[in-house]
Amino acid sequence: MITSAPGLSELIPPQELAQLRALAQHSHAVITEHQDSGGAYPAAPTFSAYRGYAWLRDGSFTAEGISRYGDVASAERFHDWVDRVLRGRRAQVDELRAAVARGETPPVESMLPTRFTFDGQDGSDPWWDFQTDGYGMWLWAVVTHARRHGLDLERWRGGIDVAVDYLVAFWDRACYDWWEEHVEHRHVSTLGAIHAGLVAVGTPEGLEVAASIRSLVDAEGVVDGHLTKWLGSAAVDGSLPACVVPFGLVAPGTALAVGTLAAVARDLDADGGVHRFTADVFYGGGQWILLSALLGWNLAAAGDTAGALRHLRWIAEQADEQGDLPEQVPHHLLHPGSRDEWIARWGTVATPLLWSHGMYLILADELGIMTQRGNA
Repeated sequence: MITSAPGLSELIPPQELAQLRALAQHSHAVITEHQDSGGAYPAAPTFSAYRGYAWLRDGSFTAEGISRYGDVASAERFHDWVDRVLRGRRAQVDELRAAVARGETPPVESMLPTRFTFDGQDGSDPWWDFQTDGYGMWLWAVVTHARRHGLDLERWRGGIDVAVDYLVAFWDRACYDWWEEHVEHRHVSTLGAIHAGLVAVGTPEGLEVAASIRSLVDAEGVVDGHLTKWLGSAAVDGSLPACVVPFGLVAPGTALAVGTLAAVARDLDADGGVHRFTADVFYGGGQWILLSALLGWNLAAAGDTAGALRHLRWIAEQADEQGDLPEQVPHHLLHPGSRDEWIARWGTVATPLLWSHGMYLILADELGIMTQRGNA
């Protein structure tokens, strides 16, 4: 864990540093308080559409923040939960692979879900469920956690093998993106997540797929020197920095990495808060805490401490009186006319969102804000 960053003491007054560390402590408390007894991290404990469900995508980043904080036990409970859930899907994945071997294309409805109930079952209400990114993210997260803390990866081998088999079979199939939209496209951030997971595990088949992903994105996912929202598009997306750090689809510091971060900052960053994409109408298209942290994480990794700190400070300013972080904030809406529609449908914006708190922990760690287990 990082305990200092060049020039940080000059950039942050002691009182502010104490406040930033206090938010890290609160973030840890929020995440662990709401962690299910079986290990799942709920996306948001009170939000109508998320309550009672856990996503591999949200949970993997949340577990990474918790792992960096030093709470090995909480992160392990999450990874144990995913491992149990995926072991329970072994027969389903084998049947899906057998269908492909027979020359069939399994319908979307038969694919693994993106979110699970806390006991590992499919949801009972309709959802945009076919998303492969979370399976790659979990592979990356569990391997990263094991390496950080010197743990035996064999503990989770059963679930790892299921996820690898699933991704090797279906990595190139169009599916919903991080935002659960556009099932007709192949999304670059999804491909980046799959790449990261398969490289982390390092099986021969997985590494071959990872090489194919790099070739495909180079050929169809780059326009004007930056990664694109999906293959064949020219748009950018706030999730694209993940393809640099932490997923490594694009090497940090390369022209493509620099161009991608610059394009996201140019099109989607407003005063430190990052939008998902320019056409976003969800709750009016606000600024997302987790995306601000993701861009800040990349800036910190590139050595831009001041730029990363700008995002951390912006995030801290969005905490409510209890210190809880929402999914998004409405200060700079892209499409304000659509906000009331979503409030009427699902209620006010999800608060707290555990993924937001997990990403705050990651960025705070990158900047050296946290000491071991978040203590000042």
